[in-house]
Amino acid sequence: MGRNDLRESQWVTVTTLGDLLDRRAAEHPDGIALTFPDSEVTYAQLAARAETVAKGLLSLGIAAGDTIGILLPNSMDSIAILFGAMKIGVLPVPINARFKSYELTEVVAHSRMRVLFTTAPVPDYLPTPETSAGLRHVVLLGADSAPVGFVSEQEFLADAVRIDQAQVRRRQELVRVRDTAMVMYTSGTSASPKGAMISHEAFSRFAAATADVRFLLTEHDRIWTALPLFHIGGIAFAIASIYAGARYCHVGFFQPTAALDQLEAQQCTVALPGFETIWLPVVNQPDFVARDLSALRLVLAVGVPERLRDMASRLPQAVQVSCYAMTESTSFLSLNHLTDTLEQRTTTGGHPLPGMEIRVVDIDTGDDVAPGTEGELLLRGANCFDGYLYDAELTARSFDADGWFHTGDIGTLDADGRVTFVSRLKDMLKIGGENVSAAEVENYLLRHPAVHIVQVVGAPDSYYVEVPTAFIELKPGSTATEQEIIDFCLGNIATYRVPRYVRFVQEWPMSGTKIKKYILRERIRDDLLDRGITEAPKLRSPQDAQR
Repeated sequence: MGRNDLRESQWVTVTTLGDLLDRRAAEHPDGIALTFPDSEVTYAQLAARAETVAKGLLSLGIAAGDTIGILLPNSMDSIAILFGAMKIGVLPVPINARFKSYELTEVVAHSRMRVLFTTAPVPDYLPTPETSAGLRHVVLLGADSAPVGFVSEQEFLADAVRIDQAQVRRRQELVRVRDTAMVMYTSGTSASPKGAMISHEAFSRFAAATADVRFLLTEHDRIWTALPLFHIGGIAFAIASIYAGARYCHVGFFQPTAALDQLEAQQCTVALPGFETIWLPVVNQPDFVARDLSALRLVLAVGVPERLRDMASRLPQAVQVSCYAMTESTSFLSLNHLTDTLEQRTTTGGHPLPGMEIRVVDIDTGDDVAPGTEGELLLRGANCFDGYLYDAELTARSFDADGWFHTGDIGTLDADGRVTFVSRLKDMLKIGGENVSAAEVENYLLRHPAVHIVQVVGAPDSYYVEVPTAFIELKPGSTATEQEIIDFCLGNIATYRVPRYVRFVQEWPMSGTKIKKYILRERIRDDLLDRGITEAPKLRSPQDAQR
């Protein structure tokens, strides 16, 4: 038996995530758990901070099953609040830090959020107990005092001290491994928010499979990433790192130069950029070849095969792997083995993780297709989510009678069982690694007084892979310009969701009663090709000067 075979045959260990952190803190109290460019914390310190958060939530009267929001920059507290909530059965909801008023209000309302953690300065569009029904408290971290309607960190900590440790233990003992641990909001084909409920079991089975079987992690590994800590990848990787007792190195606010500095200074052994749009700017730094990255043994990145081969060539001593992942499979559904060939690691997403099953079925008949044939990807297993929060109808539509989750993605399985993602059946865009629901953007654009009908599709882009394009039919007698539509979005929805191109139409390509979106995609593709445009123009607003 080789090392991989031995790891494949290990017993399954499943635990609640609160217990997982406490166990690691007991075993490795002085081991470094988290490292950011300006700070680091030990396992004992992280567990103590999580314990304080749990006490503070109990002091606020938060019950098991209640939801709390985390709207923070990438930081130690992003992780500590997750674990503090989960250890007492409270459901944390990580919130995309790029959300604006419309998206924030939707998520806070839909999740029935009771507490929201954030930091100063507070944007004027932030939901508060006065403006959002059900929201009881907004905790302002890093503040000794807070405006009316907010709770300062000093007040939160003072209340936490009044809670006995035994109260936390009693709540922690009631948490079951199959209870929901966290609610992750993910874009879908409808305009309504979708909160995927992910259990303690799913996270711990993901962590065990990733750490023990595929990445072969130990407490000596130093795991780097730039994925946001509101993203399933950033959170799941942190949990896998804690499972292994390793050091999790996060760059905080992503800048390629800072990322490269951290990779070298920490002598990271595993790099998890996730997307080529994150990793390519790092390996393209002018002084990349001069940096000492000799400790790096493993890199995970997804992208087009040509770029993956190029990026792999920059670090010949490291094995670069790929995956197929989504929120509903607790990040990885499939992942390459370290022993796969370079061709297999750059052209496929690897084999399903232990405990996961994948089928590829004909879109029309639902029958399994032959190896190598395209069809819809279906999944089920230990890492699968349990459904969508407060949406029994959508949950029922997403799973069939045999428990298979229909992903809406098109892919293939080769004869050896490796997965390859091909395209999206559902109406979804992938903007630089971020899922964007066309329906969500359309729903917002319909608020513009001149917009009658709108359809959002992806336009090819050399940097982001694709970017949003809005095709708009105006109301009779109304006028609008491309820039006016873009300005209507800037500062109100996340910048990556803002259409980079706007095209006005009077007639739609129809199929019966439905608009043929594939024709719209062809139109914008051909238009950009004719103009010689390969990369979308930059978008800038006073509130958000990001690309």
